[in-house]
Amino acid sequence: MASTASFLATLASSTATASLSATPVSGGSSKVRFLPATAQRRRAVVLRAAVSGAEKEKAKPSESGDKGGKDARVVQVHSAEELDSALQAAKNRLVVVEFAASHSVNSSRIYPCMVELSRTCGDVDFLLVMGDESDATRELCRREGITQVPHFSFYKGTEKVHEEEGIGPDQLAGDVLYYGDNHAAVVQLHNREDVEALMAENSGEDGKLLVLDVGLKHCGPCVKVYPTVVKLSRTMADTAVFARMNGDENDACMEFLKDMEVVEVPTFLFIRDNKIVGRYVGSGKGELIGEILRYQGVRVTY
Repeated sequence: MASTASFLATLASSTATASLSATPVSGGSSKVRFLPATAQRRRAVVLRAAVSGAEKEKAKPSESGDKGGKDARVVQVHSAEELDSALQAAKNRLVVVEFAASHSVNSSRIYPCMVELSRTCGDVDFLLVMGDESDATRELCRREGITQVPHFSFYKGTEKVHEEEGIGPDQLAGDVLYYGDNHAAVVQLHNREDVEALMAENSGEDGKLLVLDVGLKHCGPCVKVYPTVVKLSRTMADTAVFARMNGDENDACMEFLKDMEVVEVPTFLFIRDNKIVGRYVGSGKGELIGEILRYQGVRVTY
């Protein structure tokens, strides 16, 4: 089974391109203020579909997305107890849970992408909750604060690290890559010592440019630009090393980012010979590539 990163190569040719009434990603601008993430609000509201108008189509995701297929890895759960058990069994693996409803057309449209991801991303667990299936699933939706479907929640180590509503296939795939990939050629940094060790490895005449992607767990622009970071980490592997750090992962990361005077995310720090030679703040793909080339000595005209 291929890793999450391998799905990126096939993303452009995906046929599951549903048109949804999208809800903006958290921090939907090109950059967001660097502030610690706050706890998610609990909203005890009646579950409703995240689409406009009356929906007469009754197809469940399981009916339109061949949930019973031999190689589909989407597991349907029917209660809070089953969800909690699945999260505990996953340990530190990413778990993606789709909360859907039988009367939601958009739930049916996005589900095939969920199935395709489950087949391609072997390092991620995928679960499905039909919110209107029973009293138990309705109670589960109330507990998790689900007010619209389709709703995707992302868990690691039983902790909810991200959630989205009304998204399309590309955004779903990008979220899975950002929160679940453990095999991409992007070095994951967790403290100052990790950064200093990587800087030392890439110093001297033969040292490469170090591109440090600084973000937050709940940052829409950080998620948006990350597939580009993964692609660049492969195409520029001979000349640059790519790494990332989430400022809200722990106190050590937060302190390091304050020392680096990072106040907005995503921020890309360009480091050569143990020195920060420049930085780029934002999620523009073209601008990021241009800045990397510039600090590699390539003349760039904007």
